[in-house]
Amino acid sequence: MKNNIIIIFSVIILNVNIFSIELITIGTGGLTGTYYPTGANICYLINKNRNTSDIRCNAISTGGSVYNIQAIMSDKFEFGIAQNDVVYQAYNGIGKFNGKPQKDLRTIFTIYSEPLTLVVTKESGIKSLNDLKGKRISIGNQGSGTRVVVDLLFDNSSLDKSMLSSVSELKSGQAIEAIKNNTLDGYFAVIGHPNSGVKLLAMEKEIDIISITVSNFPKLEQLLERFPYFTQTIIEEGYYLGIGEKETFGVKAELITSKYTSNKKVTTLVHSIMNKLESFKSLHPAYSNITKKNMFEGMSIPMHEAIKSFSIKKN
Repeated sequence: MKNNIIIIFSVIILNVNIFSIELITIGTGGLTGTYYPTGANICYLINKNRNTSDIRCNAISTGGSVYNIQAIMSDKFEFGIAQNDVVYQAYNGIGKFNGKPQKDLRTIFTIYSEPLTLVVTKESGIKSLNDLKGKRISIGNQGSGTRVVVDLLFDNSSLDKSMLSSVSELKSGQAIEAIKNNTLDGYFAVIGHPNSGVKLLAMEKEIDIISITVSNFPKLEQLLERFPYFTQTIIEEGYYLGIGEKETFGVKAELITSKYTSNKKVTTLVHSIMNKLESFKSLHPAYSNITKKNMFEGMSIPMHEAIKSFSIKKN
């Protein structure tokens, strides 16, 4: 009888512990991009504290920025990674969110730079944006941050999608496979570098990355003035086999949530990263330039209430 009581008591305690665990989900991006490993790396650090925290974390592969914002606003996810330009558009009800401002969105921190990247095969003969006429190009899948920036690029240049011989709406991983199968000449992606998918592709096929500068995109300076979240950036030489330094422009990856997400969940996530920042930076080359200071720069919308009191952001 005594043993039965102990067993029952143990089961009750176990069930209480199980039911006290809170799960958070981070929406990311395609499996070959940088969003998915970033979400997984954040969850890795959160879950390492499972002995002292009752919060567990799960990263989900998604269609990207627009999808993640919509998922957060519909309470499907608590957190998501998105381009800071898309986050700005969502909050202010412009662009893809025209007339539908998402004023309950909040930011946690920014993570790393994401240049607009045009990857092409060398055999395509594409050496600049002006050479895209008659080529088979993927402009990014619907719901992705890539698509938002590419649409802006076409809308503000002499380029027209009708000039292309074929227009695909592929995720980066799908575009890479299409290039391998010789059914695509190039694809656009807004990604952190180095990118594992591009790196593997460069080892299998002769490719290049096209610089996007004032010389082939004359309205770039006006675009940078109009949208301050865009910055000119460099894709460094040595990241990919046979590809030198390239100039382009881009955004920053931003971790976002809803204003209704609990302070407990937000502070648990932030402390897990900030207290182990060097460990986090070691998990991916794209994080090499992250500092506690620049993680609170480039924010395009208001911070979550739990972040405002963080003295760490001033360090």
